[in-house]
Amino acid sequence: MGTRVLSQWEEITAADPAHSTRYVQRFRNMVAEGQDIVGEARMIDAMLARGSRVLDAGCGPGRHGGYLHRAGHEVVGVDVDPVLIEAAELDHPGPRWLVDDLARLDLPARGITAPFDVVLCAGNVMTFVAESTRRDVLAGFARHTAPDGRVVVGFGSGRGYGFADFLADAEISGLRTDVLLSTWDLRPFADASDFLVAVFSRA
Repeated sequence: MGTRVLSQWEEITAADPAHSTRYVQRFRNMVAEGQDIVGEARMIDAMLARGSRVLDAGCGPGRHGGYLHRAGHEVVGVDVDPVLIEAAELDHPGPRWLVDDLARLDLPARGITAPFDVVLCAGNVMTFVAESTRRDVLAGFARHTAPDGRVVVGFGSGRGYGFADFLADAEISGLRTDVLLSTWDLRPFADASDFLVAVFSRA
């Protein structure tokens, strides 16, 4: 498959090895303070029948996958950062947590053969992958989604990935746009929106 391209997240953590640990602690602190950090997962739960299969793509320390597991879904979480996966395993036991590169994702090769009812990609993950691999990541989402499943991606503006470019990449990568929102609490998307939540089906 050639030389693997490092994600922007990997470049950040290579330059600052403590970055991931601080990231994990920030969310643990938010939980300790009683803050709501699973709004994204609540939206996904509302889209699903109980016992559905969810791929938490770029799962980080597992807040969304953990919530969805506790809600009764079968969850696989994938992140390129082993520090974040270790935190997910510790804080949110139950899902299957994997260290893997979203640009080269091949879960059937790892024994996970059933497709997913929803692929969730929250937390600005798409802005942290390498620019040259964006379409590979999106095509991987489509490839791992059940025929009637959906892919939900959310990220903010001003992070080097224009919304129009993202939607064009998604279409080229085998995804059909179903719904565009500006927040995880279902407010409509407009030209002036500074955040995008896109719900796709397989094309």
